[in-house]
Amino acid sequence: MTAYTERAAGSPLADFISEHAQVLSITAFFLGCLIYFSATTDTFLTAGNILNVIRQAAPILVVAVAMTFVIITGGIDLSVGSQVALVNAVAAIVLAMGTPWPVVVVGMIAFGGLMGILQGWFVAYQGIPAFIVTLAGLSIVRGFALYLTQGYSIPINGVPGFLALGRGEFLGMPVPALIAAAVAVVGYVVIASTKYGRQVVAVGSNLEAARRVGMPAKWIVASVYLVSGVACAIAGLLIAARLGSGSSNAAVGFELQVIAAVVLGGTSLMGGRGSILGTILGTLTIAVIGNGLILMHISPFFTQIVTGAIILVAIWLNTRIFTTNFRLGGRKR
Repeated sequence: MTAYTERAAGSPLADFISEHAQVLSITAFFLGCLIYFSATTDTFLTAGNILNVIRQAAPILVVAVAMTFVIITGGIDLSVGSQVALVNAVAAIVLAMGTPWPVVVVGMIAFGGLMGILQGWFVAYQGIPAFIVTLAGLSIVRGFALYLTQGYSIPINGVPGFLALGRGEFLGMPVPALIAAAVAVVGYVVIASTKYGRQVVAVGSNLEAARRVGMPAKWIVASVYLVSGVACAIAGLLIAARLGSGSSNAAVGFELQVIAAVVLGGTSLMGGRGSILGTILGTLTIAVIGNGLILMHISPFFTQIVTGAIILVAIWLNTRIFTTNFRLGGRKR
């Protein structure tokens, strides 16, 4: 009886650890990175460097939050970097024509949503695998960006209001970081507390079952690509405003960082399970590793090797933890 009581008393903690295993593991890994780079460099923990890290991480976080929704449905969006580049380039071109910057911002967000829903239509309503659709999108969209700019950067001058989106500060915090934080809060609330969030999880868990109980399953799948497109537009605008130019070569490898942040944060590539908090920690971890390696005077090209290795290990752990939890759940039942 005593042994049974001890096991029962310990089960809530064990269940909590099992349920949040990947968020806890990425938290520990993130803290370990902070400690390591703080000990090996003199400038890592300075206020200027910390602000620089969160400013550069902001566009990644914005898109990673949206990618969390996509991956929860069991899909993926490989075209996010190309979408960011196209918005980046088009925004610079339109601003150079003298268009008021608030109109450009609204227009680019609508344009991003259009790119996203177009891909979502092919995935949800035409039954083409998301990998294929977004791989094609990666090439097509980047091609449009290259065609419009002819490979040149388009400078953005004389638009202080727009540039403030990427370079400004409010209460000592970079504006891009505040925008990214707002996007993350909205994403968390939507997943945790709204009907739409529950539908996204349900569709990712079992699309056919969700359809049979009356959910608009196909629209839910299409809508997450719409969300991804809007997020890419925001990220493209933030990057253009920070760099003061638009370029078709912007955001090369961006999709790698975004997907790494999401899977590192514990979102299941099999769908049906995800964590916005984990995505936030995954994004910050990727940003800290990149920044720390540079401060240690290690080649920036090595960052790609580290990021790729992180994705591989994260997916391996993701799969093993998911499988273990499933088996434990089966035993309990």
